[in-house]
Amino acid sequence: MPALALAAVLALTAAGCTVSSPDPTSSPPPAADAPSRPTEPDDAVLTTFSYGPRPAQTADLILPAELAEGAGELRTPSAGEPPELPVVDVVVLVHGGGWDADYDRSSETEVARDLTDDGIVVWNLDYRGVGAPDPRDEGGWPGTFEDAAAGLDLLPQALGEVGLAPGRVAVVGHSAGGTMALWLAARHTLPDGVPGADPLVRPDLVVTQAGVNDLKTAGAEGAVEGAVQALMGGSTSEVQDDRYDLASPTALLPLGVPTLVVTGDLDAVVVPSVATDFAEAAQAAGDDVTLAVIPGEDHLSPQNPRSDVWAAVRGWLAERGVEPATIGPSPAP
Repeated sequence: MPALALAAVLALTAAGCTVSSPDPTSSPPPAADAPSRPTEPDDAVLTTFSYGPRPAQTADLILPAELAEGAGELRTPSAGEPPELPVVDVVVLVHGGGWDADYDRSSETEVARDLTDDGIVVWNLDYRGVGAPDPRDEGGWPGTFEDAAAGLDLLPQALGEVGLAPGRVAVVGHSAGGTMALWLAARHTLPDGVPGADPLVRPDLVVTQAGVNDLKTAGAEGAVEGAVQALMGGSTSEVQDDRYDLASPTALLPLGVPTLVVTGDLDAVVVPSVATDFAEAAQAAGDDVTLAVIPGEDHLSPQNPRSDVWAAVRGWLAERGVEPATIGPSPAP
């Protein structure tokens, strides 16, 4: 059984530690006139793909400029057999926001730019949330989960359309997106016929940043209790089926995917014990898991590419082999 790697060892006080910084939940959602997708990162090429008919059923493929130019050259028709598609590592970003329909993938703009600036391909995934004015845009169980699954499964096709093929795929989620990232990594464990089963893409790595890693516990008590119940259609005592067992990452352990569990010690929304409890459960189940509790960081720190939380994520991804993309000749057989 792999040992639990502790990237930061802290003496945490009782759950609900007091902080002097403003409550992160006071951060407002995007304004009504905010762009529906991230601003295109500097020197990168962004293409939006749809996996469904609704506006939120989309994802942005963001290519570093040099890679986009090289891939374009490879797509140019030529005599003879077409070249073998270059393989690139991809970081899939899954945004947070309490699964609320007011939030979208634009919250990942800055960290997406940080990745593409370093030559890493990004797939910035969106999904339908709860509380949408139009019922056709409403998420929850199972729609939000089906959206995330369909969005991830679209990745190979999207890469193929720009002349690329997926290498290592790392799914990185924040807050509610951390839940979805872990669930996406666990889809191969789901029984046939349930939402998300039979994945086309199985992540090689997964990162949960301040994630709601145990929906059963979070839906019963704590700061995100209401958000979890809105997502799942009620509490564990109110729903009459096994949806919590099919959706909660803790219930799906072991994931069988190397996992980074990272949080800030000042997080008052998803308290640090949520991260430590999940890491311990994953270790006990036999998973390869790294826990990082970062001093002085709060719930919104993962959205800041200059934060120590994000530095921990970037360092772990690099250690696990996620590399900048390059376009070059195919390796000799």
